[in-house]
Amino acid sequence: MLQFSRRDILRAPVLAVPLLAAPGILRAQTAALNRPARILVGFPAGGTVDFTARQLAERLRGVWAPQVVVENRAGATGRLAIEEAMRAEPDGATILLTPASMITIYPHLYGERLRYSPLRDLSPISPVVVYPFAMAVGPGAPGVTNLAEFLALARQRGGLAYASPAAGSVPHFTGVMLARAAGVELNHVPYRGAAPAITDLLGGQVPASINVIGDIVPQMEGGRLRVIATTAAQRIPRFPDFQTFAEQGFPALTADEWFGVFLPARAPQAVATALSEALRTANGNASFRAALEQREFTPAHEDIARFTARIREETEKWGPVVEASGFRPEA
Repeated sequence: MLQFSRRDILRAPVLAVPLLAAPGILRAQTAALNRPARILVGFPAGGTVDFTARQLAERLRGVWAPQVVVENRAGATGRLAIEEAMRAEPDGATILLTPASMITIYPHLYGERLRYSPLRDLSPISPVVVYPFAMAVGPGAPGVTNLAEFLALARQRGGLAYASPAAGSVPHFTGVMLARAAGVELNHVPYRGAAPAITDLLGGQVPASINVIGDIVPQMEGGRLRVIATTAAQRIPRFPDFQTFAEQGFPALTADEWFGVFLPARAPQAVATALSEALRTANGNASFRAALEQREFTPAHEDIARFTARIREETEKWGPVVEASGFRPEA
């Protein structure tokens, strides 16, 4: 059962005392906070992070706070929202939803230029969704139907380009890892989001792209785009014909991305634990799960300790990959 110490309650006066109806269960229609809350998102409205945040806000409204709104703080490839979150009051009224890349990869990319340290300036609460990526080819790779054929074409042409939704993202470094493991030249072309990358993939300006599966599938009608590999550990039940990188000889290219919830680092333990329970409740909501699964996302929840351990493990994993790539962002 959650325990609220006198010090916790004094430090977080907006946390209502009648939070629990039973151990670990939020009382229906009783908000934990007595004022509005916001979810900060570091990307524009209409994208997958924004979509997830709005689905989450709907399920937290009236449970976590009387009102929960999404605020888009787009810019600096997701860093502006993180910087605002770390400066916010640690009372539970400011929640950050961010992809893993900003937490586990950016420390290696930006080093001392990064204005935040994820586990120093933020309190991890839980992932909300996890999902794999897919590599797809289009008109720029005619006749290619699997990874072996794509790599053979790359060797024949002396190299091929592949698009990703952002420099420094998991799709970017998935391509880097594939090029190194296969011994071929693959040139990364970064875009500002999945939509323009897929537009150019459809138009043949780039032969391949690595993106969220849910962004690719709607464009597959007519066979113009073909998924040749996914980063999933196993074949996805809804798409049993999509082969994984692992089963095609590249087990190191197994990776899931996640969108995670964070609070400012100074948030009292009682607030963090209560938010974790609210997220667990949202995760069990059937309409929430259905909305996310339509985007090929898997709803997820982990306790604070496990999520913190996941962040440490994945940060350690990406360090050597970033170093070997030689990539350093200009800004």
